[in-house]
Amino acid sequence: MKKILFRFNTGINTYFLLCLCLSISLFNSAAAESLPHKQLNANFTQLSQAFEQLDLSSIEHIYTDNAVYVPETQEKDIISGKQNILKLYTRFFDKIKRKQAKLEVDFRVTVRHVDQNSATDIGYYLVRFHPGKDSGEPVSEFAGKFVTVFAKDNKGQWQISVDSNTHALAKFYYDAKPVPDLYYGRQFNTTSITKTSVKP
Repeated sequence: MKKILFRFNTGINTYFLLCLCLSISLFNSAAAESLPHKQLNANFTQLSQAFEQLDLSSIEHIYTDNAVYVPETQEKDIISGKQNILKLYTRFFDKIKRKQAKLEVDFRVTVRHVDQNSATDIGYYLVRFHPGKDSGEPVSEFAGKFVTVFAKDNKGQWQISVDSNTHALAKFYYDAKPVPDLYYGRQFNTTSITKTSVKP
């Protein structure tokens, strides 16, 4: 009888431990899936498309009403409010259109911190400038580092609340390694491009 009880208790304990391990595994899996990686990554895809299409409406949808933009140059002040940020992009897009030029932009996120209603992405960006066909100028590029803070609104949408960047060598963009679940732009892999400083 003792042997039977021992085996019974051992079986119960084993079953309990298996259930516990399964529960922990499912909890960790659910927690990982609950992180808004897809939504946050989609914002970078939208930004890239907005620059390439010079589409101001996409820019408008991706910023909060009270967003703040911190320019990379010491000559420019901090810009507060979506409407003022849109004015900046309007001037920049108009400048590109007048030159009959095109832009290619992509990002590589290397660090992401996520809380319940906010997320911070850190990484590198690269911009490739294609001048108008009649300009006789070569394609050029510039790169930088960025810190972007997203806020989740009452509809569950993630929008940019703080946008800041600084200059960086293009090599840092190219050398950045992909991080699981984080946005990693792949349209630029190598460079033999002239460096420039065209930016908003």
